[in-house]
Amino acid sequence: MSWLQLRLDTTPEHAEALEQLLLDSGSVAVTMEDNADQPVLEPAVGETPLWGQIRLTGLYPADTNMQAVLQHFPAETLARCNQRVEILEDKDWEREWMQHYQPMRFGNRLWVCPSWLEPPEAEAVNLLLDPGLAFGTGTHPTTALCLAQLDAMDLAGSTVVDYGCGSGILAVAAIKLGATRALGVDNDPQALLASRDNAGRNSVDPAIFPVALPGQYDSNAWQHQAEVVIANILAGPLMQLSGTLLGFLKPGGTLMISGLLATQAAEMIEHYASDIELTAVGEHEGWVCLAGTNRP
Repeated sequence: MSWLQLRLDTTPEHAEALEQLLLDSGSVAVTMEDNADQPVLEPAVGETPLWGQIRLTGLYPADTNMQAVLQHFPAETLARCNQRVEILEDKDWEREWMQHYQPMRFGNRLWVCPSWLEPPEAEAVNLLLDPGLAFGTGTHPTTALCLAQLDAMDLAGSTVVDYGCGSGILAVAAIKLGATRALGVDNDPQALLASRDNAGRNSVDPAIFPVALPGQYDSNAWQHQAEVVIANILAGPLMQLSGTLLGFLKPGGTLMISGLLATQAAEMIEHYASDIELTAVGEHEGWVCLAGTNRP
């Protein structure tokens, strides 16, 4: 079955009204995507960040009268939105997507492999991942930077906290690389489900990888217990959560933070300076990973 799609280019202040117009005109689905190559990662609680330029796409059955659809929109609105109607051929989208997700290597030992493919190096440290709705597949530079740093560390026998765990990729990787236990924390229940699923896919015992919403873990059991604390989120939350993140660390433990643009690194280093000295340990495509050792 074929579909028709109506594409509209707009800005954040007009996006909500246009989305409603698409739905009112009979669209069975509306998608919103970046139209200017501006990445948006996980928002802080209560935030809904949008790109500076947005593309809205409404999906319609193939027999839809698109001239009638367009009449639902004010002419001046269509004129400023670069509107266009396109035919979208139906595909097996799940299979199409699976064909483009391939095993990826990070550092010397670690491979992240789609769960439907055989790992390319059976003797390597192979993490089987089923990418889903939660952030973290290894394809984004910030996740890749964190994975490469974990691969370079001696994690044998260590305790790890992954704050903003998303898919669980960093915590599960740490366990596969030798950590004895890890705590995953995320404010998105979908992320906790994804983390549990990916842990099970890698034969990680739930007893050594509990996951929880913020504030719903045993803080006494995890306070000053971690040799490594990872937070791959956004600059704002990284600043707001600095006390929480440092509270997990043992003296001499390592804090690793990412989700930062290189232009945000200096401000972040200054924010943490009174408690821990952070330095840039990796940079890729304008993103940076910072790390430092907790003072005794």
